[in-house]
Amino acid sequence: MNNREEQADQTGSYTSNQVPNPCPICLAPLVKESYLDACFHKFCYNCIVQWSRVVASKSSGQSASIKCPLCKTDNFSIIAGFDGTCFQRHYVDQDFGNRFTFSKAHKYRLQCYYSEPGILNDIFDVSRFWKSRKYRQSNMWLQSWLKRELQALMQEEDVDIVVHHIHGVIESFWTRIEHTRVVLKKPAEAYWQDNFRIAITEAAKPFLLARTDRFVNELELFLASGLNIEAYDAVYIQRLGWNTSGSITTNPVHQIVPFLHIFDVGSDQDE
Repeated sequence: MNNREEQADQTGSYTSNQVPNPCPICLAPLVKESYLDACFHKFCYNCIVQWSRVVASKSSGQSASIKCPLCKTDNFSIIAGFDGTCFQRHYVDQDFGNRFTFSKAHKYRLQCYYSEPGILNDIFDVSRFWKSRKYRQSNMWLQSWLKRELQALMQEEDVDIVVHHIHGVIESFWTRIEHTRVVLKKPAEAYWQDNFRIAITEAAKPFLLARTDRFVNELELFLASGLNIEAYDAVYIQRLGWNTSGSITTNPVHQIVPFLHIFDVGSDQDE
């Protein structure tokens, strides 16, 4: 007999008055606390999974969403295993036994998004990247960086279509700069940087939602660094005060707990 059964046996049954903030489905203490992604109502993981399966079994076709048992809001995934830095996300229309598992690299990158923004601005000079037109230098690591970033943020393994989409927007933007000759009312680097951020935001927001702005910042930092992924990670981890396992060592940068990147030292002159 598990703890829940023992507690129920002693009292006869659970009621919402006996348990503070119980699971709305079983009315017992929450076991493996889980959230729905839109309304953020919380349930026992097994309870909400079973609920979604029952609802799906009564539907004529496979649904990509589930209505919250409490507020009837449409939700597309269940968030579970949240430990303050990372979590697992299970989509309603996917097999719950076949889910994406984080690697240490994915966990490290997701933790970076929970650190204070701008902690590397003194190391990777984004304004210099635009002023010196370093974007004309091809970045052979960009697609691999995008894939890891999107996998971490979207909690999905197959992000190839999204990577192709965002990488295509970036490449098209570089081509647009090279073939556009216009009289600008402000410095060219500021004009193109603003428009780059707008273009990437529009491309990424349908997939990253509230994390889009931070993603755009991280993308600019990686491009400005001119480093490969391993060297970029080493600089980031050192600044955050982490050891190689991703845990905090000495003098860590303050981390934000949520509710639910050495640049090219070459000349700044155009080549």
